[in-house]
Amino acid sequence: MSSSSDPDILSRLVGKQHRDGDLSDPWETLAATEPTHEKAAQAGGDDEKLNGLLQRITRLTQAGSSGELADAVAGAEADARDATVDEFVPREPQTLSEVGLSESEVEALILKLLLSRGDLVGRDIADHIRLPFVLVDELLRKFKQDQLVVYRGSAAMNDYLYQLTDLGRERARRYAEHCSYFGAAPVTLASYVDSVHAQSLEKQHPTADDLRGAFSDLLINPAMLARLGPAVNSGRGLFLFGAPGNGKTSIAERVTAAFGQSIWIPRAIGVDGEIMRLYDPMNHEELPVEKCEGLLDSSRIDRRWIRIRRPTIVVGGELTMDNLEVTQNKSTGTSEAPVQMKSNCGTLVIDDFGRQQMSTDELLNRWIVPLEKRYDFLNMANGKKIQVPFDQLIIFSTNLEPRDLVDDAFLRRIPYKIEVIDPTEDEFRELFRLMCKSYNIPFNGDAIDYLIDTHYRPISRPFRCCQPRDLLLQVRNRCRYERREPVLTNEMLDFAVESYFAVM
Repeated sequence: MSSSSDPDILSRLVGKQHRDGDLSDPWETLAATEPTHEKAAQAGGDDEKLNGLLQRITRLTQAGSSGELADAVAGAEADARDATVDEFVPREPQTLSEVGLSESEVEALILKLLLSRGDLVGRDIADHIRLPFVLVDELLRKFKQDQLVVYRGSAAMNDYLYQLTDLGRERARRYAEHCSYFGAAPVTLASYVDSVHAQSLEKQHPTADDLRGAFSDLLINPAMLARLGPAVNSGRGLFLFGAPGNGKTSIAERVTAAFGQSIWIPRAIGVDGEIMRLYDPMNHEELPVEKCEGLLDSSRIDRRWIRIRRPTIVVGGELTMDNLEVTQNKSTGTSEAPVQMKSNCGTLVIDDFGRQQMSTDELLNRWIVPLEKRYDFLNMANGKKIQVPFDQLIIFSTNLEPRDLVDDAFLRRIPYKIEVIDPTEDEFRELFRLMCKSYNIPFNGDAIDYLIDTHYRPISRPFRCCQPRDLLLQVRNRCRYERREPVLTNEMLDFAVESYFAVM
């Protein structure tokens, strides 16, 4: 890098464009981002990452030679790449306008909460609907002026115990007739869309090391790993097909780990007065934020959002068209997000594809546009149609040939088709070795030789990845029944084969 370019580099680093006058600060992109429609409070100047970047800028300005400058710039670029990973952090709103809800929407949540739970202090109300106390306290005082609530008594830290008046109770009942939800205040749809774009899989590019880490507990053929790498890196979709028992589902369930990082999702989304639940404890694993300073200081986070592990959602033969649409609980008036929306920024596995309750043609017609355009249209209970991101790695796992299931138009939108082949004899032996260690059964190579020479090779029985595990479980269960230490012998394997392959 020549020294003549140093001023341009330095000017860009300090936020001044040398030629066109653009005053944007490139380091702003390294700070925790926020939903576009929910402007967040600025992080404190003690953020360690920001301090480190500022120190690097200082070293840049003091670099005495072009070589030093080049090294410093290269290091800064590496830091920038690292900082872009998992940098979306929803910041706590400071005003009601930043919350993105009207006063009447927050009023409905608070009054329904008091109707259901009885008298509560202001801070408990704020904690329940996940809004800052300073905002809730202001609203509660206004509700008192409007004769919706009264003080039952005082509480610590300039707080009060609130009780509904007759007018407040009547209004709460009317709100509850429409929708009985009184949980975390919903996030706007626009804010959710912004968050998905900020945390998209297309911004993550797993390496070979990332994939090896994701499959560290599986024995994966290097050739298979080489085929999986580009497919996973694309962040779009793939078919995993092949004989049953070779680990298609196991592979699909572990793919998300290659992307690493957690993501943030809202607990609920508000759409024109309708509330749609997104966070699902059955499919989402919460990752609590520890008390710390800087980027993830939990005291500055918008508590309406929850930090989860990138989701991996597996659906099988139970999949129906209803699972792909917004559904509403008629008794509560609350809607539930469809499965593909819950899997955004993660992986959606369609296991045993071709054997769902819905036909493959129905799924084809429903998803052919989202697979191409990367967005989906959903119908809310009130008739409103909304556009949401369709941003996940979709894996179709099947024992059948993909071409026999869907037409060319659908196959074209799933760019990768990977066959999971049978293990080689050496891999089969290694699987036995690994599973023996896992089940605390002493490995016996002679017994495995006997198994292959007696029960596989003479009848050309194909090896399957699941068979070492399944046969060893038969051995272990018999040893437990007979109250003796697990042992791998020819006689034990004969027994296991007779039971396992009885009708195969």
